[in-house]
Amino acid sequence: MPKPANLTFEQAAPAPQAGVTALQALRKGNIQPGMTVLINGAGGGVGTFAVQIAKALGAEVTGVCSSHSVELLTSLGADHVIDYTREDFTNTGHRYDVIIDLVANRSLTACRRALSARGILVLSSAEGGRWFGPIGRIIKAAAWSPFIAQRLATLVAVQAPEDLISLKELLETGQVTPVIGRRFRLSEASDALQHQGEGHSQGKNRDHPRAQRSRGNVKAVLQDTYGSPEVT
Repeated sequence: MPKPANLTFEQAAPAPQAGVTALQALRKGNIQPGMTVLINGAGGGVGTFAVQIAKALGAEVTGVCSSHSVELLTSLGADHVIDYTREDFTNTGHRYDVIIDLVANRSLTACRRALSARGILVLSSAEGGRWFGPIGRIIKAAAWSPFIAQRLATLVAVQAPEDLISLKELLETGQVTPVIGRRFRLSEASDALQHQGEGHSQGKNRDHPRAQRSRGNVKAVLQDTYGSPEVT
């Protein structure tokens, strides 16, 4: 499959991972036009894709992010933005049809409080408890699910050609635009990881291309990702 013609190589790079993860998370939530969707962690790489894809699917979207990402999410089309440094979305009294949890910074009990009676919570985060990481959260969700009306689903993203095709159409029609945050040289990898870990990232951080590889090698990597020698 060729790279979307309207994207640069830098813009195309995060789409197969972050974009596909966002698309699969929203599909796990069975998003339909008119549904209310909250995305927790909306300012990050997956989150910025999720906001735009959810809007393209016709949902009313609320994004949860830090203060410095509020303006970004508004520009991406979010209907409502909650600054988690000022307000806890689980205590607002609002209930959502679907919650996409990308950061696991609220308990399952708290997230369920913000869900509608038959709402869907999609867990898609590598974060979790101190000792067991995301495993404890996944086990708890699986144990609760048979006994409650709400649905607690866990996403394990996989590379699927049909999802790349769907995402490519959204990118080429301009309904979704990759957000590139800070650029780091390869020698600054530790700074990039620290920046990511502190939750400051907007969109996807990228290695500086001159420090990473030549344009020809970038093209080869994208050919491997998109599975076609037609990448331009």
